[in-house]
Amino acid sequence: MVCGGFACSRNALCALNVVYVLVGLLLIGVAAWGKGFGIVSSIHIIGGVLAVGFFLLLIAIVGLIGAVNHHQVMLFFYMIILGLVFLFQFGVSCSCLALSKSKQESLLSSAWGMLDNETRSTWEKSLNCCGFSNKSTPKDNCNAACWNSSSVCVTCGTKMMEHADEALKILGGVGLFFSFTEILGVWLAMRYRNQKDPRANPSAFL
Repeated sequence: MVCGGFACSRNALCALNVVYVLVGLLLIGVAAWGKGFGIVSSIHIIGGVLAVGFFLLLIAIVGLIGAVNHHQVMLFFYMIILGLVFLFQFGVSCSCLALSKSKQESLLSSAWGMLDNETRSTWEKSLNCCGFSNKSTPKDNCNAACWNSSSVCVTCGTKMMEHADEALKILGGVGLFFSFTEILGVWLAMRYRNQKDPRANPSAFL
């Protein structure tokens, strides 16, 4: 059967949705890592990335079931929702990549200021740093190991900025790249949906 046939379209759509499952898991994993690490918990973009990852995972599963069964209704909703996910994912990815260093620092500084002393102490121990910036570094109550050793303590803001920038670049780059493949997914689903299953009753409609 030629590549433009029914089986080829079905296999291509299935393969694309398997990739979407992996991308959805990757987006959720990286966003959860950044949020769980306490780095970007105040940035609403991370919540958007988690939402995109979850819906991409969900719609990929729907797409897989629809492709295997050639289910007209599932494929229709798959096309509609995938198109909406593309628009949302494209916007969130651009926001991740466009967030400037100064904006990141401002958001992280605000988040640090809202933390209680116990939480700050926990992050100082975890990241081995003291205070958010040189101006806010405590003189006698830092709990980092570096504070009581001969090594120099860096600020927590410096370490958090490194991880925040890394997480945002990964999220933005991966999200932006795969957002364009979603257009391919919509086209494949539309094409496959209008093809006739050779295994079906020849007199049946589609």
